[in-house]
Amino acid sequence: MSKKSKADGELSAKQYAKELKKLHIELVKLQEWVKHAGLKVCIVFEGRDGAGKGGVIKAITERVSPRVFRVQALSAPTEREQSQMYIQRYIPLLPAAGEVVIFDRSWYNRAGVERVMGFTDDETARKFLQQTPFVEQAMVDSGIILLKYWLEVSPEEQTRRLEDRIHDGRKTWKLSPMDLKSYNRWYDYSRARDEMFAATDTPTAPWHVAISDDKEKARLNIIAHLLSQIPYEEVPHEDPVLPARQLPGDYVEPNYPYRYVPTQF
Repeated sequence: MSKKSKADGELSAKQYAKELKKLHIELVKLQEWVKHAGLKVCIVFEGRDGAGKGGVIKAITERVSPRVFRVQALSAPTEREQSQMYIQRYIPLLPAAGEVVIFDRSWYNRAGVERVMGFTDDETARKFLQQTPFVEQAMVDSGIILLKYWLEVSPEEQTRRLEDRIHDGRKTWKLSPMDLKSYNRWYDYSRARDEMFAATDTPTAPWHVAISDDKEKARLNIIAHLLSQIPYEEVPHEDPVLPARQLPGDYVEPNYPYRYVPTQF
C-alpha cells in the first residue's frame, strides 16, 4: 500500500507556514461554529509508528481552544478497564455538543497493536471488527460527525524517523519499547490494517488514507480534508475594540527587589 506522493517538490518553510495559517483561520471559524451549532465531532487518527499522527494533531490544535478541541491519548488499560466491555472506556470520552474530540489512537488499538503484539488473540480481534461498524453506526445516529484517518508511511521513511528519535535528544521520549518491538513486524501490521479496512471501512464511517512521507504536506492535506467534511459557517461577530487604559492616578511603582529571570539570550 505504501507509495510516494505524486505531488512534485517540497514546500518551503515559508510556503508551509503561509498555507497552515490559512487553515488555522478556518479551524477557528469551525471551532466557533461547533460551539454555536452544538456540533459533536470525533476524529480518529491511526497509522504505523512514526507515521506523523502527533504532528498532524499538533498542527490542528495549536491555534484553537483546548476547551473545544480535546485530544485523547489513552494509556494502557487498568485492571478494572481490562474487565470491561472493550469499547466501554472510550464511550465517556466521546464529544458532547460543542466539542471536537481527537483520538491519538483509539478503540482500533484492538485491531492493530494489541493484535500484532499478542495482547489479544485473533478471534477476539475479529469479533471486535465485526462489532465495530454497529458501534460506529450508533455514534453517527446519535449526531456525532465521525472522521477516521489512517496515516501511511513508507518503510524507508519510518526507519529514518525512528532512527532520528534515537539520536535527537528532543525526540527520545517518542520512542517507546513497544515501538522497538513492533518495528520488525511491518507485514504483520500490514495484514492487520488490511483486515481492519475490510471490516470497518463503511459508508457510514469510512477510512481516509493520507500518505505521510512528506509530513508538512500530509498535515495540510488532512486539515483541508477534515474542514471539507464538516459543514460550517462563519459565526457573525463584531471585531472587539480595546477600551482606553485607566490613568495611573496616585499609583507609584514600588521599589521592590524583584527576582528577575537571568538574561541569558
